[in-house]
Amino acid sequence: MAERSSNEESRRRWARLVELAGLFTKLGLTGFGGPAAHIAMMEEEVVARRRWLTREHFLDLVGVTNLIPGPNSTELAIHVGSLRAGWAGLCVAGISFILPATLITSLLAWAYVTLGSLPSVEAILVGVRPVVLAVIGGAIWRLGRTAVKAAWLAAVGLFVLLLASVGVNEVAALLLGGFVGSAWSWSAQRKVRPPALMGFGLGAALRSLAGPSAAALGGLALTALKPSLLQLGWFFLKVGSVLYGSGYVLVAFLRGGLVERHGWITEAQLLDAVAVGQFTPGPLLSTATFVGFLLQGPLGALVASLAVFLPSFVFVALLRPLVPRLRRSAWASGFLDSVNVSSLALMVAVAARLAPGALASWWAWLIALGALALSLRWRVNAAWLVLGGALAGWILSQLG
Repeated sequence: MAERSSNEESRRRWARLVELAGLFTKLGLTGFGGPAAHIAMMEEEVVARRRWLTREHFLDLVGVTNLIPGPNSTELAIHVGSLRAGWAGLCVAGISFILPATLITSLLAWAYVTLGSLPSVEAILVGVRPVVLAVIGGAIWRLGRTAVKAAWLAAVGLFVLLLASVGVNEVAALLLGGFVGSAWSWSAQRKVRPPALMGFGLGAALRSLAGPSAAALGGLALTALKPSLLQLGWFFLKVGSVLYGSGYVLVAFLRGGLVERHGWITEAQLLDAVAVGQFTPGPLLSTATFVGFLLQGPLGALVASLAVFLPSFVFVALLRPLVPRLRRSAWASGFLDSVNVSSLALMVAVAARLAPGALASWWAWLIALGALALSLRWRVNAAWLVLGGALAGWILSQLG
């Protein structure tokens, strides 16, 4: 009987790992549009469709991963895998999500080195961008109904949206929203004014976190005209360990280290590398794969990819026992609720920045509204919406 029970448990564990590998490989192949779109697609799959997590638990993970360095959507995938199937799930989900992007990027880097330019994919992206915007909008609507549990949380979200709109660093805005919200909740429960020290601490946090850190950029320094594999790995390990914020912050890190300090690649090569990260599915940090291939061929691509993503696995492994404890603490729970709403506010800010480029024509509006309706009303899978958008873009390019 014990042996039969053990075999059954082993089969269930393997089934979960296979399911995780299939899901996150699919997301890695269809996840265009950056972290906000990836998070939206994961919410649809693991909350709405499979019900592995409640929306509140999913929001907690989004909030926590926003507070640590590294690619947020990759860390969210790793965390979901960990909750679903333990340490093995942590590895399987993360690798499955990352691998498609790194393989596609390596092929594009090979074509770039061989042909001297990038294959044109603009026609496809013209149809994909409106769909990505719709996918993000659908996730904001669904998650917002769970996250905004009180009027004061709505006020925190609007406050963070205002901060993001005037250019405050994402991490500073998240922390500020978290502290303001928790202080507001604490004072409302006790009917007292928040301590003045809270305001002083928030100001200090804002000053220290606004914008990419010059000290962090300087800490990436190496001295070589052409990097060895060890130097290449060390550089990208540091990037993965200290990188906060959006893709624009990644560009600042790479430009400061790769172009200005070392001269390993040219400005044009950097822009091409970032473009590849933008128009390939999966994590934007696959840009590191492209740079590694340019500098040291296939082995350089492997070393750069392993180095830049490794810190994410470490950070999530360290966070595993902390999230449930945060919910058991009244003050920490208020902080996490505020960070969750702040994370959604940042998603709104991202969508607002994407909108002008994505909705540049009347048919782009039609694609976006159609995709939003299919997502909210008929719950069509985001992967199909992205593929449909790509097909629409290609058809429009042929007609034009």
